[in-house]
Order: sequence, then structure tokens, then C-alpha cells
Amino acid sequence: MTSNKGFSLKDQLFNLEKVRYFAGLFYAADKNFDAKGFEDEVMETMLDLELKARMNLISEVLENYLPRRFPLAAGRILAALPPPLDPTKTDDDFGWFVLGALGEYVVRNGLNDLPVALPLLREITKRSSMEFALRHFLNAAQDETMTALKDWVQDDHYHVRRLVSEGTRPTLPWGLKTGLKVTDPVPFLDLLHADSTRFVTRSVANHLNDISKKDPALVVQTLERWHRIGLQHKKELDWMTRHALRTLVKTGDKGALALLGYHDQPDIRVSGFNISSSVRIANTGEFSFDITADSDENLLIDYVMHFVKANGSTAPKVFKLKKLVLKKGQTVTVQKTHRFLKGATTFTHYVGAHRIVLQINGQNFGEADFDMF
Repeated sequence: MTSNKGFSLKDQLFNLEKVRYFAGLFYAADKNFDAKGFEDEVMETMLDLELKARMNLISEVLENYLPRRFPLAAGRILAALPPPLDPTKTDDDFGWFVLGALGEYVVRNGLNDLPVALPLLREITKRSSMEFALRHFLNAAQDETMTALKDWVQDDHYHVRRLVSEGTRPTLPWGLKTGLKVTDPVPFLDLLHADSTRFVTRSVANHLNDISKKDPALVVQTLERWHRIGLQHKKELDWMTRHALRTLVKTGDKGALALLGYHDQPDIRVSGFNISSSVRIANTGEFSFDITADSDENLLIDYVMHFVKANGSTAPKVFKLKKLVLKKGQTVTVQKTHRFLKGATTFTHYVGAHRIVLQINGQNFGEADFDMF
């Protein structure tokens, strides 16, 4: 992935320095490891490849430098691992991404040797997250892998505990689908939601957000139960609740809104909603409106842009605007400037007739059309 500013994620994560570091780990553990040969073989073709292919290449080349028997190779990998990421922290990133190649190696060589492969993944994930590799094992040996996760959910290292949630997510971005039902990992989440580390609770919230796209009621019921039993600090559980319900809030789910303190029929009046009638790509569009509350109300205000796609159809995208607490009889004017970026790497604007919808507590409180040129 390269941006218009020249930044390359693949070159940052997989380059000569990282490959040399990777090879050096094995050489430090075993002076017979041909670090220079490994480095040369990887670098011969790696820079021509995309990010995921670079990781796969490293794992494939590693097979030429480790014993063919997987238990022996696993022992070499264990000996080469760097120290675990700091277990005293409460949040962290993925660690050294290049170590993800070890997960690919374990998938390629260890699916038929679970007693060796699964403990090895547990150790590797303390240095670099193994959720993508874990999903291969869930597909190949679901019962055995889930049994291992029952132990890992109470592991001393928070990266191992996080793996239990992250690796079993229903729709992990860039991850394989698994044969798990959305209810299967919920007993794990029941334990992990009370974790003391944000790295774990963020994964739990993201996991619930995944479930919400398949079973909204299960997510709301689970969060309600967690609030009742009070195992997690209220401030952290409130944050998890907001994060887990972000998709349901955008769709106006009544249960999600109620759990967050909003109801789907607020006693308000909206007037003067309008936007610039025409907007040039790369410029801004301004809109405003007045809200009058006829009762005390908590309001969650979003707006939905219906963007024109390349084929001429439109697709909605929800943007957060603000939260308001209004007293009965109070009127507030809200103004917003939306920038229609040109040349963004993740989104392209097209000319044509667009629409903006004002969404308050998940409900439509006004629409306006505008042309983009």
C-alpha cells in the first residue's frame, strides 16, 4: 500500500533491516543457521512482492533452513524467539510484524501436529499477534483448538488472552472465515470483558461489533448482562459498550440506543436543515439546522452522505456529528463543514446528484439534495 506521499507500508514492515533482524534471531540461537544465505534468498525476490506475499515468502524460505520434521523446527523457532512484549503494559501494538512469518510457517507445517503447533503459536503471539494463523487451526481442528483457547483465556500474558478474542472474531478483517457460530466464543468474551488491559477489551468490543452485524439482540443482551454483574470498571465497560454498538447505533437499533441512554423517538423539532446546493470536489459543503426540544432529551446526532459511485448508483456512509443534552424548550443551532477530499487513497468522489440525511438517535430528521461537480 503506497499513498500519494510515497509512504509504503510493505516497505516499512518488510525490508532488508527486518529480514536481517529475523535471520539474526535464528543465528543467535544456533550459530549453524545460515543467516546470510537466508537473507540473500529472501531479498532476491521480496521487494517485487506485495505485503502479504512478502510474509509468505519469508516463511517459505525458512523451510529451507530448518529441519524438515516439524517438532525439531518448532524447537529451533522457540529458541530463536525474542523476549515477550512487556507483560506489565495495559496496551500495545502487534509487536514485530515480520514475526508474523513464523505464524505462516506453523500453518504450513504444523496443522497435523497440534500438540506442538498450538503451544508454539501461544509463545509466538507474545511477540507478534497470531490471530490470522489461529484461524487456520480453527478450521482444521475446531474442537482441539477451542479446548486450547479455554486455557489461554486465563493466560498470564495479555497478548495470549487477546488472541482468544481476536482469533475467533466472526469477521476479522483480512482473516479467513471460520466455522464457528457467533455464540461459540461468547463464554470466552464473558471472561475477557473484565480484563484489565485495553488491548484485550478493545478486541472484545470489536468482536461484539462483528457479532452485531449477524445477531444484534445477542450483543445488546450480552452487554446488558455485563453491566448487571459489574465485573468490569464502569468507565471501561461504558467505553466498550459505545465501541461495540457503533454499527448498531448507525442503523438506529432501538436496543443499542436504549443501552447508551438514547431513545429512538426523541421529542424534538428540527428546522432549517439545508446544505450548499452544489459542491465542487476538493472543496467543502456547509450545512446547518436548529433543534428544539419539547422534553428533556439526550441526542446522538449523525449525518448520512449518499455518495455517487462509479457506476452511477449511490451508497450511504454515516458520519458522527455530536452529542447533545437539551432541556425542555431549549433550541440549539448546529453547523457543520464537510470536506470532500480529492485524491484520497481510500475513497473517490464522483460527480452527480448526492443526498445528505440528518440522523438523530438513529432516525431520519431531514434530507437535502446537492450536486457535486
